[in-house]
Amino acid sequence: MSLPDFWFWTLGALLAGYAVLDGFDLGAGIVYLGLRSEEDRRAVLSAVGPYWDGNEVWLIAFGGALFAAFPDGYATAFSAFYMPFILLLFALIFRAVSLEFRGKRPGRGWRSSWDAAFSASSALAALLFGVAVGNALQGLPIGPDKEFTGSIRDLLEPYPLLVGALSVSLLAMHGCLYLDLKTSGELQAKFHRWSRRAFGVFLALVSATTVFTFEKLPWALRNFHRFPAAWAVVAAAALATANIPRAIRRRRAPEAFVSSSVAIAALVFLFGFGLYPNVVLSSLDPAWSLTTASAASSEKTLRIMRLIACLGMPFVLLYTAVVYRVFRGKVDAKPTIY
Repeated sequence: MSLPDFWFWTLGALLAGYAVLDGFDLGAGIVYLGLRSEEDRRAVLSAVGPYWDGNEVWLIAFGGALFAAFPDGYATAFSAFYMPFILLLFALIFRAVSLEFRGKRPGRGWRSSWDAAFSASSALAALLFGVAVGNALQGLPIGPDKEFTGSIRDLLEPYPLLVGALSVSLLAMHGCLYLDLKTSGELQAKFHRWSRRAFGVFLALVSATTVFTFEKLPWALRNFHRFPAAWAVVAAAALATANIPRAIRRRRAPEAFVSSSVAIAALVFLFGFGLYPNVVLSSLDPAWSLTTASAASSEKTLRIMRLIACLGMPFVLLYTAVVYRVFRGKVDAKPTIY
């Protein structure tokens, strides 16, 4: 495997890690306002509080690796997604501030305001991630100078918005499954019901997105002819998705959450697989697309990056494992928390 290809798939692994890990606390934020009692809301915040900032390390690593490995692709993507990325940045900031500030004062209006900010920013972040994925697969109006030649309206076509809605529904389901795993009693029963409803919405949207992709984006399937073994990932995604309602029905929360995680990771892989070998696909002329070869940094840079990644990733994985082990088990709603 060439170094540019190695970094393309490494970026995919980082993105999958972020989608699985930060996906559940984004999903928890999406459904958060559906809870009415202060105790229930504190329980949800206690369930995601120890993890959310560590989960976002995966997004930071993805952005830094993209900038270093494919600087032209990074610059072109920002020329297209400048405003959406600014909105995303504000959404992530408000999520963090909401989590830290809501418990600083006891007033109902104070807490309600930060609760609304937490939920809205979580939903907005999930939507923007999906819209970015949809636009990347559909292609962007990129000219021969590697610059975005369109407008913000070009980013809001039906397919990207459909993928954005799919992203929101997927993460909402993932969050409900996680909270079903972490809570107990009546609150757990509530998330159990919500998980079933969220799965129904997700199933409808993933079916519509799949049909749309087959009909409108045939180039997203071209790599299956070159690498037919990738159909195994499609099968894994289908089996994992089919197992979610089965596990919910049998009240096997850990199994349902793992199945959801596998489905998310498989969908991220299929996104990268459909895009490869392009880093940024031009909808104006395929010859103007930025590929792993044309957008990559020098071989020396990529080699040094690979060495740093091999040395640093074990520490990231160890830290993640330790945090999840320390804070394992059910949560409660102690007044001193959030």
